[in-house]
Amino acid sequence: MKQQKLVIAALAALCGAFAALEARASCGSAYCVTNTNWDTHGAWSEPGLRLDLRYESINQDRLQEGRKKISPGDVPRDHDEIETKNQNWVAGVDYTINADWGVNVTLPLVKRHHFHVQNDPDTGEQTPETWDFTKLGDARVLARYRLGTFESSDHRLGTAGLNFGVKLPTGQRDVRNADGELAERTLQPGTGTTDALLGAYFSQVLPIKDLSWFAQGLLQEPLNSKDGYRPGRRVTLDAGVRYEATERVGLLLQMNGLYRGRDSGVNAEPEDSGGKSLFLSPGVSVGFTKDVRLYGFLQLPLYQYVNGVQLVANRAVILGLSSRF
Repeated sequence: MKQQKLVIAALAALCGAFAALEARASCGSAYCVTNTNWDTHGAWSEPGLRLDLRYESINQDRLQEGRKKISPGDVPRDHDEIETKNQNWVAGVDYTINADWGVNVTLPLVKRHHFHVQNDPDTGEQTPETWDFTKLGDARVLARYRLGTFESSDHRLGTAGLNFGVKLPTGQRDVRNADGELAERTLQPGTGTTDALLGAYFSQVLPIKDLSWFAQGLLQEPLNSKDGYRPGRRVTLDAGVRYEATERVGLLLQMNGLYRGRDSGVNAEPEDSGGKSLFLSPGVSVGFTKDVRLYGFLQLPLYQYVNGVQLVANRAVILGLSSRF
């Protein structure tokens, strides 16, 4: 029982550590929504510092209207989206203060290639346009508080808690291409807005040996607009199970849901923003030492509905390394 309580303490401390980052934008800029914290939940149960570095590869080359795949030009627009390749490096610093409190800070480095064709409404001329950049994105600070630990009559040990924090406007929002053309606001590495973050989590160790599960929800609400742009509200819902196959290897499976509201403002594209998605994310976690773990996920879409016309991905790959000091 003592060992189970230590595992639950780690769950409480870590389930909120990395708020799921959300896919967004008609042009296809994106972050993965997989909860990468869950892979290492059993590794640390004491106060201390943890560093995490995650790589995400998301190639959004499927043009979609609603749930239907379409080809460029099928739906008239001032420009036809072709492809956005996203390679994100997300660095995180997590500090567990005690069994009840912890704080996490993340900062993404965004490497993005975007290609679309601009349509001239008067002449019908089509001009290919591309953007290639590597820039810092918006930082996030997320605190967590454990509400309590509960044991049921059948010896299921569960923990509930709250997550709350803020997304800061640290990312650049004036990126231009080689021809001096300003990228769309949804393509920029930063939104320019300050967003409130509020959520809750529950995790539980099951009577079945080496099996546990979690559920988490997070609301991201922009508090302002910037330069005629306000991103839509976002809600993420995650649920997952973990099975300790060996002392070093954990098998992981998640369901990740995402709701995105429409963007607003004179520089937004409300017609082609927002939607609903559901992903299945199998993964594995391998411990090299007591304090160092490598993890990976393959994120697969089960359902994707977009408002208007947007680029989506058929899959995403996540690789990460997490270490405690």
